[in-house]
Amino acid sequence: MGSRFPSHQLSSGLYVSGRPEQPKEKTPTMSSVAMPYTGGDIKKSGELGKMFVTPADGSRSRKSGPINSNAPMRTGSFSGATSHSGQLNSGNRMTSGGAPGYVSMKKTNSGPLNKHGEPMKKSSGPQAGGGNVSSRQNSGPIPPILPTTGLITSGPLNSAGAPRKVSGPLDSTGSIKLQNYSVVNNQAVTRINQCEEYSFRKSFPKPIFWSIILLFLMGFIAGGFILGAVRNPILLVVVVVLFAIVSMVFTWNTCYGRKAIVGYISRYPDAELRTAKDGQFVKVSGVVTCGNVPLESSFQKVPRCVYTVTSLYEYRGWDSKAANPEHRRFSWGLRTLERHVSDFYISDFQSGLRALVKTGYGARVTPYVEESIVVDIDQSNRDMSPEFVRWLAQRNLSSDDRIMRLKEGYIKEGSTVSVMGVVQRNDNVLMIVPPPEPFSTGCQWAKCILPASLEGIVLRCEDSSKIDVIPV
Repeated sequence: MGSRFPSHQLSSGLYVSGRPEQPKEKTPTMSSVAMPYTGGDIKKSGELGKMFVTPADGSRSRKSGPINSNAPMRTGSFSGATSHSGQLNSGNRMTSGGAPGYVSMKKTNSGPLNKHGEPMKKSSGPQAGGGNVSSRQNSGPIPPILPTTGLITSGPLNSAGAPRKVSGPLDSTGSIKLQNYSVVNNQAVTRINQCEEYSFRKSFPKPIFWSIILLFLMGFIAGGFILGAVRNPILLVVVVVLFAIVSMVFTWNTCYGRKAIVGYISRYPDAELRTAKDGQFVKVSGVVTCGNVPLESSFQKVPRCVYTVTSLYEYRGWDSKAANPEHRRFSWGLRTLERHVSDFYISDFQSGLRALVKTGYGARVTPYVEESIVVDIDQSNRDMSPEFVRWLAQRNLSSDDRIMRLKEGYIKEGSTVSVMGVVQRNDNVLMIVPPPEPFSTGCQWAKCILPASLEGIVLRCEDSSKIDVIPV
């Protein structure tokens, strides 16, 4: 049966009108497959890497395996851009269609880059071919690229660049030693030595002291000469009486001087920070709060303190060891002293203003804070205080058979404190700083107290807490 319209039969047996459709050529598609990092090894680069292997004779063709110098040179459509897996051959030339030409300068190299974005010229392992082949091979793992944060860390790093965490039990002794080391070496914490505290013998002017000694020596010589020459003891008696009076005054000031200065500080009038002028020496009383670096007491571990002091005393008998070079027999001598203070704030009772007291960063401070006995150790109760034994071990101190006494004092946050210093106003910031020169208390004639010099900021705790003795 014929028809004017052309028709054709499909593969399913159905007849349809029209001419059969001519099969179209399939457009080649390009696919990109993520290749693993080869580390510069041609054997791991697949078929594409085998096309660009440089032979030993400088030709363009190289096969995987043994090198055949007589192998024909393979050319193709890749003459425009050459891709190397871990190797570069800058000395080779390529011909396409029989015409000589130079290899394009566009080259892609796998491997790490230097800081300028160029491939690193790092040779690793033997090079293929003779010595006339110029090639660069980059091999090895790529180091992790860490973000530049400016943070300085200590200790080893893991593969991600973070500090490696080490698990295991913590040593309490080591952590305490590290904490004590950090407190002592912190620039914001001032460590007050024993030589910096008030002493009448140290504060009395040395030239005046030796001048008085010289006058009395001359008086004794003259009185003895007159007594032997004319039998007149009047001058010698006068010199002896004067010497006795001066000796009593010196002894009185040595024993009672500290208590007299504490009374002088208590009687000194409080100033109002609102009306205080810049550079004025004032005394301010109020409640203290911690600054940026709060302290902790050494033995009892009292937190949030602005001032701490812990002292260890030893009693020396007739045949006992001395705690220090100046330790006399049948008396208590100081063996070790730990005293620290840092910057803190004080709220004035008079005006309610808050001022920053600059006692940290090595400032000069004269503290008058009472200490209380915490532990009293003798032969009978030596093994009944493990905390005290541990405290001694942390500081490498031996107990032996000595009679020891531990005292501790502190100014905790919220305590009432009196501070004497110079007012300084800087950009609406009210501060109390140490005076440039020592402050003199003057003579207290009613109590026979000679003038004393107070250096730096004077710190006095009005309501020092009473610490009970730990039963042992």
